[in-house]
Amino acid sequence: MTEADLYILYKGFYMPNLVHSPESLKYYEEFSFRPDDVVIVTYPKSGTTWMQEIVPLILTGGDPASVETVPNWDRAPWLEQDRARVLNLEERPSPRILTTHFRYDMMTPSFLKVKPKNLKDSVTKIGHFLNTFLDSEVVEKIAERCVFKNMKQNKMSNYSTVPCDIMDQEKSEFLRKGITGDWKNKLTVAEAETFDAVYNDKMKNVKFKFVWD
Repeated sequence: MTEADLYILYKGFYMPNLVHSPESLKYYEEFSFRPDDVVIVTYPKSGTTWMQEIVPLILTGGDPASVETVPNWDRAPWLEQDRARVLNLEERPSPRILTTHFRYDMMTPSFLKVKPKNLKDSVTKIGHFLNTFLDSEVVEKIAERCVFKNMKQNKMSNYSTVPCDIMDQEKSEFLRKGITGDWKNKLTVAEAETFDAVYNDKMKNVKFKFVWD
């Protein structure tokens, strides 16, 4: 199986074709943003799911139903993925919550024109940014709901309902608390050496320099 069988090359990036397609990327490019859209823009594995938990709770005044009844990929869908095309996002009332892993320079002309909001990393700051001023009781309630251990138990957020052929959580849960250097507690010396060898082979033509410990 070649890379062409697994990925779609889009603007210099390889997109897994399991959830992306030429049609989904065309939909993204033609998507019309509104000035009051709330867009969660993140690198993968950098707090996306956390933001998808916090933001709906803020916009509903802390109502737990907002995160307990709708999967996060539907409540804050990735615009570049196939799922977005079937959700009738054009008919959703404002403010819509949307997600993307794309960089700023990959955003559509519509996004750049209306300048949708970006998000901060705390409940109070995010609330203020969204012009939603929460009292201390609501902030505390949202924060408690979004404590990692609590969010991890939410089946609508932890991806445990995703079919095993897409994400086998018996091998690794989607939500796990990242700790710098924790790989040393997971991999044997031999496994680490094998990983390094494969990584060096796959990345040998990449000019960008990563700084590791």
